[in-house]
Amino acid sequence: MTLPIKGASIIKAFEDAGIQSVVALPDIVTCDTVLWPLSSNPNFMFIPVCKEDEGVSICASLSYCGQRALLLIQHTGFLDSINAIRAIAVEYQLPVVMVVGLQGSDPDTHPNQSKSIGIRALGPICDALELRHAFVKDEESAISIVEMIEAAYENSSPCAIFVPNPPV
Repeated sequence: MTLPIKGASIIKAFEDAGIQSVVALPDIVTCDTVLWPLSSNPNFMFIPVCKEDEGVSICASLSYCGQRALLLIQHTGFLDSINAIRAIAVEYQLPVVMVVGLQGSDPDTHPNQSKSIGIRALGPICDALELRHAFVKDEESAISIVEMIEAAYENSSPCAIFVPNPPV
């Protein structure tokens, strides 16, 4: 049996991938185990935003400055920001890394099989945008967070990493 992904493992993956800045809109999926511990971690610059699409622009801008950043948001904000993701991250092929909390998800159910239409739509939307994406639900798959971030910066391409509700 695999262990559910831990917030500490997610943060460690960010550190291992050389993330310097975390742009985030507080959400109920990642706040307790990822966002709040991360916001007081001296290894990261924490940049709070009011809207997720602002975060897409900030992450894109930081990439031009040679900084590794990621956007930590909830899936509803991801859906709300599709045009910014398409226009800024996808069309310009910028390494905008999005770690997306799946609010209301069942940690044992792949997003494609979710009862929630909003969660079930994520994969097809990413596929239509040719946006690399992965579902990271357990400790074994935590290494893929580092791999996705590394690939985004090596290939100058955006990606979305979906995490279940809630990481422990």
